[in-house]
Amino acid sequence: MSPLRALSRLRPVLESRPGKTLPGADPRLPDRKQAAVAAILRDSPGGVEVLLIRRAEHERDPWSGHMALPGGRHDPTDRDLLHTALRETHEELGLSLDSQHLIGPLDDLEAVARGRRTGMVIRPYVFHWAEPEPPRLHPNHEVAEALWAPLVPIHEGRWDTHRPYDMGGQTWKLPAWDVHGRVVWGLTHRILSDLLGRV
Repeated sequence: MSPLRALSRLRPVLESRPGKTLPGADPRLPDRKQAAVAAILRDSPGGVEVLLIRRAEHERDPWSGHMALPGGRHDPTDRDLLHTALRETHEELGLSLDSQHLIGPLDDLEAVARGRRTGMVIRPYVFHWAEPEPPRLHPNHEVAEALWAPLVPIHEGRWDTHRPYDMGGQTWKLPAWDVHGRVVWGLTHRILSDLLGRV
């Protein structure tokens, strides 16, 4: 059985390969912008699913309208980046997670927006929603919609596509997935590719 068919098989795979921390990725350092996101997984009849959100349209948001994982910037009141992921998930979706749901972190990555590095380090955390029913979600004004996306067709390449991206007078074809008509690319594509690469 594929690890993506049941979280009981995927969990030890992820736990055996903890994420790598980027140098300077410490929210206590004031000159380094930090953020954290939550990759929340659950079992379903079709295999493991991940919770995705579509960010609300906002002209000042460099990721406006993008498909994403719940999360956001580290706040000075957060104990650490794990607390950031938990707080942001609750604020955006009304979903309460805790350390019992935690599987572990993926690799830190530097955020890129509009073709440029932002100087922000993002730490993804993987969580397991073990209850048989999906949680009730209450998206706030930052979230246009939330949906559970199956990982099996993504992993098997059935939803592979490209997203054209214009930069410097050239058009690039960036790797993406078409999830029920919603294009997942950029940061979220990189994070989930890391997760799937560990299988």
